[in-house]
Amino acid sequence: MPEAVAPLKFPLPMGVVEIERLLPHRFPFLLLDRIIEFEPQKRIVAIKNVTANEPFFQGHFPGFPIMPGVLVLEALAQAGALMILHEDAHPGDRLIYFTGVDGCKFRAPVVPGDQIRLEVEVLRFRAGDGKRGAGRMQGRALVAGKLAAEATLSCAVVERAHDRPPQDPA
Repeated sequence: MPEAVAPLKFPLPMGVVEIERLLPHRFPFLLLDRIIEFEPQKRIVAIKNVTANEPFFQGHFPGFPIMPGVLVLEALAQAGALMILHEDAHPGDRLIYFTGVDGCKFRAPVVPGDQIRLEVEVLRFRAGDGKRGAGRMQGRALVAGKLAAEATLSCAVVERAHDRPPQDPA
């Protein structure tokens, strides 16, 4: 097991290189471009620039591209996961599983050229035994100041098995 290190400082704004130091996601599934606000254990605000060359636009929908709502939720979940992993002394040894969604509402489509402002607030978080934990967060996705999606997200923090695929967090 690697030596414990202090949580990373958040240089704001935080770009993709710094985001990738905490999240395991990579292109094309890394859905955060920048972190612009951060209050440890409370709140994070991230930006996702939606471009016409996103791979999902090829089939969703030809001639009328719309970002799939589940990917907007995933972007919110990634912002929340980054906030949780920031506090971890060994972020590479943990994974954050998206375990549930409540009260989800999609208010407006997200299309190429949009910039999504992803706001996530911690409702509660239980660190557990240092290897496992759980949390609930409220997320809002805004485009040009207007609400595009909102939901309450649940997550589980699990120890990452480096030599095999992750197991069911339950």
